[in-house]
Amino acid sequence: MIIGYARVSTDGQTLDAQEAALRAAGAEKVFAEKISGAVTDRKALAKALAALGPGDTLIVTRLDRLARSTRDLLNTLDAIGKVGAGFRSLADHWADTTTPHGRLMVTVLAGLAEFERALILARTGEGRQRAMARGVRFGRKPKLTEHQAAEALARRNGGESLTDIALSYNVSHSTISRL
Repeated sequence: MIIGYARVSTDGQTLDAQEAALRAAGAEKVFAEKISGAVTDRKALAKALAALGPGDTLIVTRLDRLARSTRDLLNTLDAIGKVGAGFRSLADHWADTTTPHGRLMVTVLAGLAEFERALILARTGEGRQRAMARGVRFGRKPKLTEHQAAEALARRNGGESLTDIALSYNVSHSTISRL
């Protein structure tokens, strides 16, 4: 079965041209919605993906109707592939997972996205190391100052209960127990 997905961003736009092109391309069902492509939780797209079965094909008029980012596109294509279905964009002939050439292009695109993620992780790791070398501390700020922590430890060693110490600093008893 061929299933179509149409999307426009604003209420002022019409879905008619997309729906007609999808039906002309053989779509038996067309799911359509008026919502920004930046929104990842799109109900009609979710319904279209849920309607797919093995051997089915999801078609769109243009790739930007399906996804606004490489990551979003790859996640959607992965979901389509997991049910054994294919994907095709009418305007973007390279985006056709029903052909060997199309699968190659999507694989290359996925490889580039993975490479980009690795570069981002490397850059953020290097930035984190430089910040740590400058003395930047990461994580939550301590609930107690160093003086309060030392004082609480002394009180704890003196036999006072964790609950009483915690109440006096307005923290939980587990904060005191971790000192």
